[in-house]
Amino acid sequence: MSRATRPDPAAPDPASTAEPGPRPARLTGAAAVSAVEALALFTGGGYLLVMGLLGRPDSPQQAEMGGLTLIALGVIPLLAARGLLLRRSWSRGPAMITQIIALPVAYTLLTSDGAGIPAGIVLAALAVTGLVLLVNPTTTEALGIRGPGPDDAP
Repeated sequence: MSRATRPDPAAPDPASTAEPGPRPARLTGAAAVSAVEALALFTGGGYLLVMGLLGRPDSPQQAEMGGLTLIALGVIPLLAARGLLLRRSWSRGPAMITQIIALPVAYTLLTSDGAGIPAGIVLAALAVTGLVLLVNPTTTEALGIRGPGPDDAP
């Protein structure tokens, strides 16, 4: 009878700590798109917050709450960008949700008047680019995401 040794559960898994080669450019691009969106949300939120405190908006409370909301929402793509750079498979979901939510916002900006149209064009381009980069097979493979199918195919 042989005695099987079980690995120490507290020890790190050597397969998960090893860097599996260079990060694909598509993954870096998807992280950059998420980071740019986070920066835009932080900037817009900061602007609304400052204008609500120092300016004379119609509703200071609404401007301040809108600013805080945008800043809080900016955390999601920022964490997704960091996760993508670190090759964490969980980060693809929040990054994709951010891109999908950005599309109706871009449409709303595109149907507005004035300065909203260029902002809508930029946001739509970022969202579509981010989605294309996130669903790319190279990106999903680098994140360790496997498609549906049997694990033991013959």
